[in-house]
Amino acid sequence: MGAGHQAFYLVKMCFLGHRYHGWQKQPYLKTIHASIDKTLKYVLGEGVVSKTLGASRTDAKVSAHDAAFELFLSEAIQDEAQFIELFNINLPDDMRCNSITPVDSSFNIIQDSKLKSYRYYFAFSEKSHPFCAPFITTILERLDLESMKRGAKLFKGTHNFRSYCYKPKPDAQYVRTITNCRIVRNQKLKANFFPKNTFVLEVDGQGFLRHQVRLMMGALIRLGKGERTLEDIGASLRHDYPYNETYVAPAAGLILESITF
Repeated sequence: MGAGHQAFYLVKMCFLGHRYHGWQKQPYLKTIHASIDKTLKYVLGEGVVSKTLGASRTDAKVSAHDAAFELFLSEAIQDEAQFIELFNINLPDDMRCNSITPVDSSFNIIQDSKLKSYRYYFAFSEKSHPFCAPFITTILERLDLESMKRGAKLFKGTHNFRSYCYKPKPDAQYVRTITNCRIVRNQKLKANFFPKNTFVLEVDGQGFLRHQVRLMMGALIRLGKGERTLEDIGASLRHDYPYNETYVAPAAGLILESITF
């Protein structure tokens, strides 16, 4: 990946995205990628030529349990365990390196991604404790959860998701395959300040369009409010559907659960 790179690594990370403006570097804004690169430069030293490439560009306030980036270095890391320790010591408190694995020069973090799993956590009908804000989206209205569960199942399979892409372009590829899409009770994220009943939309697929999962969740929230029907959801997945979904669900409830290579 350019001159000077002789060693290649797959690095897995987790982070709380609440105070960041997403993954991608942006001038004058705090981003995940910029914080990682700044820390790597300090840990590796000025003499090591490095480059990083992320597997997924998460939105502002979106978190990750197991995100990934590819690390290109001019020289190999001698002690990977020591590197992880130093990297974690110097990373911000809301980031952690999970693992680092050597890969060969043919590895491509974008093309070799086989499955991405997202989870969207939510509660409804009453205002949640303020400490929930980084983890759970709260809808104040009562939602028809059973309709939302049926609606989520309609997304499973291979469909045209053009209606679920933010600012779609005419020549883009919108057919995507969703291998799992369901709403279940939250059994994973726990805190004593969480509402008694919290739920999660599970979505798994090889690749996603811009804001796709949040637009899917937005449609399901509207379904739960009675503003959409199951027939509307089904129609929105046809290639000739003329409208775009406009309700992008809040980012804070979304977590990149894992990426499989």
